Amino acid sequence: MSQTPPPRRARAEIDLGALRANVRALRARVAPHSQVMAVVKADAYGHGAVPCARAALEAGATWLGTATPHEALALRAAGIADARILCWLWTPGDPWDQGIEADLDMTVSGTWALDEVREAARRVGRPARIQLKADTGLGRNGCQPADWPQLVGEALRAQEEGLLRVTGLWSHFACADEPGHPSITRQLELFHTMLEHAEKAGVAPEVRHIANSPATLTLPETHFDLVRPGIAMYGVSPSPELGTPADFGLRPVMSLAASVALVKNAPAGHGVSYGHHYVTEHETTLGLVPLGYADGVPRHASGRGPVLVGGKVRTVAGRVAMDQFVVDLGGDVVEPGTEALLFGPGDRGEPTAQDWADAADTIAYEIVTRIGARVPRVYIDESPDARDH
Repeated sequence: MSQTPPPRRARAEIDLGALRANVRALRARVAPHSQVMAVVKADAYGHGAVPCARAALEAGATWLGTATPHEALALRAAGIADARILCWLWTPGDPWDQGIEADLDMTVSGTWALDEVREAARRVGRPARIQLKADTGLGRNGCQPADWPQLVGEALRAQEEGLLRVTGLWSHFACADEPGHPSITRQLELFHTMLEHAEKAGVAPEVRHIANSPATLTLPETHFDLVRPGIAMYGVSPSPELGTPADFGLRPVMSLAASVALVKNAPAGHGVSYGHHYVTEHETTLGLVPLGYADGVPRHASGRGPVLVGGKVRTVAGRVAMDQFVVDLGGDVVEPGTEALLFGPGDRGEPTAQDWADAADTIAYEIVTRIGARVPRVYIDESPDARDH
């Protein structure tokens, strides 16, 4: 089957073979009884939710995780019918009815949500699958320990009425990406306590889970029945303190590139881009790259972002604009259409997403997730089944 050639202007290349290998590497780090949930929220951290979900399932993940119910329902609509899907960020009035009909596992963190899911189950005429989330110290979503007995008790009463089934108990770490942080032990101890209360009260969960990417990689005592790798699945380290992707046998999945749109000579003393924060020191050549902050290139990396052009790593010259930025080629002449590689695995000496995170004073999660819809995703190493969808 012929394939459309990759777009030349700009593209985010997504290596699904690398993603599958990453999932297998993560599976190898956990006990045989621990399942793997592939977290594909936020359009799979910018990589494309449906292709990445399919690739992860092919590699042995048995669950998918999304933030919103709408993300989960979109996976079902795309034909992902059999995998278990947990979604956790619900707001009042969200589509509980559709969630029940789509066989989603739906997170409940408070009594308002329990009330809404019970009413939805009555309307739909079938029990909901819910998972109770405990706030063990992150302070975001999840039920506080003081309110946990009430939530557990009401969930069990609804289960006895046939309105729902409690399929899981879970929580989330605040600082698992900071080795030795004291909150890790505190959260794990509290999670055990809250699990014990729920199970003594009569909850028989299918899965108990708390391990995100850094815990999956470094804290085997947190793996329980299920681990939830997110950023690690895409071959990005959760934290430079923990190690590089290669240290964990992972390979970055996304590469971001564009074609140089223009090359021109510029004299010494020539201002470049808005505000003239960069002025050429000598006569030089400038290359124009047709990507900007509307595409997700961080403006905070102005003057610092690294780009591989013509076999050398160059630096963004001046401000990143909405649609474009400039690199100083130092007198080198490259042809328009030459590849400007912003980040990738690093095999060719190109920068990585972590390099851009360092340049923008942020985390690599944000770099890959923020790449906008204007940048086409080009998938390589798709399975034949995936291409048929």
